[in-house]
Amino acid sequence: MAWPDWVALAGYFLVMLLIGFWSHRRITTVSDFFTGGGRMPWWLSGISHHMSGYSAAVFVAYAAVAYSYGITIYIWAFVPLALSTAVGAFVFAPRWNRLRIRYDVASPLEYLARRYNVPTQQALAWSGTLLKVFDVAAKWASAAILLNVFTGLSLPVGILLTGLVTLVYCTAGGLWADALTDFGQFVVQGIAALTMLWVVVDQVGGLGGLGAALGELPDGHTEPLVGPYTAGFLTAYVVIKLFEYNGGMWNLAQRYMATDSPPAARRSALLSASLYLIWPAIILFPSVLGPVLMPNLERPEQVYALMAQDLLPAGLVGLTVAGMFSHTMAMASSDANAISSVVVRDILPAVSRRARAFDPRSGLLAGRVCTVLFIGASMVVALQAEALGGPLGIIVALVAAVMGPISIPMLLGLLPAFRRCGPRAALISWGCGLLGYVLVKYVIGSQDQTATVATPLLTSLVLFVGIGLLFPEPSAAADEITRALGPDGDDRPGTGTTPEPLVGTTG
Repeated sequence: MAWPDWVALAGYFLVMLLIGFWSHRRITTVSDFFTGGGRMPWWLSGISHHMSGYSAAVFVAYAAVAYSYGITIYIWAFVPLALSTAVGAFVFAPRWNRLRIRYDVASPLEYLARRYNVPTQQALAWSGTLLKVFDVAAKWASAAILLNVFTGLSLPVGILLTGLVTLVYCTAGGLWADALTDFGQFVVQGIAALTMLWVVVDQVGGLGGLGAALGELPDGHTEPLVGPYTAGFLTAYVVIKLFEYNGGMWNLAQRYMATDSPPAARRSALLSASLYLIWPAIILFPSVLGPVLMPNLERPEQVYALMAQDLLPAGLVGLTVAGMFSHTMAMASSDANAISSVVVRDILPAVSRRARAFDPRSGLLAGRVCTVLFIGASMVVALQAEALGGPLGIIVALVAAVMGPISIPMLLGLLPAFRRCGPRAALISWGCGLLGYVLVKYVIGSQDQTATVATPLLTSLVLFVGIGLLFPEPSAAADEITRALGPDGDDRPGTGTTPEPLVGTTG
């Protein structure tokens, strides 16, 4: 990169740190750190939800799929996100917000101890925390690959640089820092992506030459589903994302909890759904045209970075690099905040009497310590990303597959239709879903992505619903919670009926 690129990249990192330190002054309680105190504007929550939903893997792993297979990457990877988030705007987003308003919770898993029992809560908390270490590790690896292409820095150095910057602002400013940096990153990434799209279209002769360029693409590149990305894979992916993007990824549930009312949470989700429908198409279209502009690449995962190097002027390359980093830092910081909320509010009270008596100062310190430990652990795992199948292998084959068993009891537990599904259904569906993944992936050794992704999801879903129907476990707590999270009552901030607080029920 030329010196203007380094200036742009350094300026980006500096602004992220300054936002973190500014946000630090807004954090006085655990609720401020984990849910923004319920004061976040819906538009900021929506942009943050969107930016926290994908990472630099878009410019590496997904760009490689766009280069190798064409527009199918948009059809199977991002249309499901838009559909799932739009559905969740009416089904799940308002309920997450009511959970905070009516029960004063700061973690998406706090309610599980009372909805099911403590063992169920702990099973989901421990397994989800471990899964997220690998998920965020894939994001660090993707960012490091990009930094290596542009600057020549080694992968360990790239992982260390991006991880440390994220660690500082995330630990200092909590969810407010996450959301505000998400907004800044959205602006930076928007400028970079639109510039890249304009330059690439100009290279193929402008809008008039676009049709001819699409005709030069390899066979199948304009087909919606090709190669391993079949209709079955798409169907499984849609169902997975319905759970994952409506709270299965705990950081996304936090965005809904952080708004001031359920209607605001709904608007936040609809804004995010609109962005998922539009923005990934803009980001990935240059990589779809990659075979025309850069044929026969040996490493397709480098296509976006190489195109930026070759086609963009000095200064804009650095801005593009910053735009690529923005998604990784947004997702990783929000994951770190969500995981620390689960550890502090759900795991520690179950294993330590002292943690049950945390005062606001101690709880806030514990949250920051857990954030540091989580980011550090994910950086260590990132150094072994290639041995785990690379970024896409981790994201699709591990995270997407295992997310279902963890998120199904949590999401469906919010809905009154499943109020008779108790702890037995939750634990059996969780355990058998994870076992199904192990059998398909490691015992059978299947290379079929559809089977790998669908088996744990379908196993958990069928068992959760089936056991609830055949062996119902009705409880007053389940009836009360699902009723309290429904639309009945006043949704204005601070005016909802507040049953016995859920905080501390892990004791």
